[in-house]
Amino acid sequence: MPFTLPALPYAPDALEPSIDKMTMEIHHGKHHNAYVTNLNKALESAPDLANKKIEELLANNCAIVPEAIRTAVRNNGGGHINHSMFWQIMGPKAGGQPSGALATAINSAFGSFDTFKEKLSAAGMGRFGSGWAWLIAHGGKLEIISTANQDSPVMEGKSPILGVDVWEHAYYLKYQNRRNEYLAAWWNVVNWPEIDKRFHSAK
Repeated sequence: MPFTLPALPYAPDALEPSIDKMTMEIHHGKHHNAYVTNLNKALESAPDLANKKIEELLANNCAIVPEAIRTAVRNNGGGHINHSMFWQIMGPKAGGQPSGALATAINSAFGSFDTFKEKLSAAGMGRFGSGWAWLIAHGGKLEIISTANQDSPVMEGKSPILGVDVWEHAYYLKYQNRRNEYLAAWWNVVNWPEIDKRFHSAK
């Protein structure tokens, strides 16, 4: 089965003013759609992989994928899995702070929620060029990492709980080169109930 572009779980303007409608339309309808199209095209030459889940294709740095299409699957498959999560972990009337076991785990790992926010934002600011900043679960612990391009923590056997896209296409129409302003505003749309679900399924 070819991969398909998932629908946005809210209207393109639902994250205004933090993330503008045009950015969402281009980011989802053009960028994510292109990753899906190019992933399917790459896999045409490997029909034995047709029914594999995206997590299986990306596991162990795309170990099961033929070398001739490995880079295409890594880049476009990574773009697909990363963005599929990104739309879900944002939402309208969101933001605030996590609660329950997730809040306890964040406080335990980073000292406080504010320190966690600072460290994740710093990871996003510190990523040179394009990439992502992540909160991951690995070995029963929470960690903050960043990855280049569309690389996913899944490629290294780690479970992403939360990820923020710091490619310029995620923010440039509204924030231009002010990535710090985008990251500060992004916390207003974080969907903590969805992230909590991912935290519990990763444990």
